[in-house]
Amino acid sequence: MIKVSDQAKAKAIQLMTEEGFNPVEDYIRVGVKSGGCSGLEYVLKFDNQKADTDQMFEDNNVKIIIDKKSILYLAGTVLEYSGGLNGKGFVFNNPNASRTCGCGESFSL
Repeated sequence: MIKVSDQAKAKAIQLMTEEGFNPVEDYIRVGVKSGGCSGLEYVLKFDNQKADTDQMFEDNNVKIIIDKKSILYLAGTVLEYSGGLNGKGFVFNNPNASRTCGCGESFSL
């Protein structure tokens, strides 16, 4: 469903640990909501609760939960991390997006 690059995995584990989450047991919650300059905006946060309406996926030993309404928007997405001086942080490479904004945080279909 969602792929996680090695760089994104390493940074997610680091941040989860710093914020008091357990990377082995807890999740990265990925979703989509209305907003942003392109119409839809990505949601990314850590969570230790899985709702009945969530789907759980695992890639590269990272557990990801997605609410049912966001699944169609995110199928095939690769979560990457771009660090360094000009890095953007976490980046969504979404094959479903027909247009993205300059910051990479919103998209449209």
